[in-house]
Amino acid sequence: MRILAISGSLRATSSNGAVLETALETLDRSTWTVTYGEIGTLPHFNQDLDGEDAIPHAAVAALRSAVAEADALLFVSPEYAHGVPGTLKNAIDWLVSTGELGGKPTAVITASPHPAGGEFAYTQLRETLGMLHAELVDDACLRIPVVGTKLDRETGRVRDEATRAELTSALSALAKAAQV
Repeated sequence: MRILAISGSLRATSSNGAVLETALETLDRSTWTVTYGEIGTLPHFNQDLDGEDAIPHAAVAALRSAVAEADALLFVSPEYAHGVPGTLKNAIDWLVSTGELGGKPTAVITASPHPAGGEFAYTQLRETLGMLHAELVDDACLRIPVVGTKLDRETGRVRDEATRAELTSALSALAKAAQV
């Protein structure tokens, strides 16, 4: 089984990267292969470059291929200015016209320093991905509030046991949905 992991943060030491890596550690690697969706090199979405006869930019083609080949998708994202980070929204925009997200079991996890856990980005991501017919797995979606207090900066992983348990449960639900 293949899971495509996409972080909405481009920072090398982001809190959301730590959440993503901690979540992925819960998967049985004898069953799952992890691929990372590279969104930082995508060009700005321009519908003129995405027409019927257009040849997609190499980074766009790679993202579309990775989504198409995945059995499940994991989006982990921060919230910026009460919304989805622009780079992540841009990546999703490149997937609108081609339908790769359709029917893919999908998890959305947001982590934020604020008590609402990235509520606005969480809601926006679920709305957008649902509109593109991703199969949102409710038990695999979660918000992580006050994330900075739950991390071990030395290891770059989540140290809070309750949050680790939530991530384990979420990834288990995503894996189960992908195997049906």
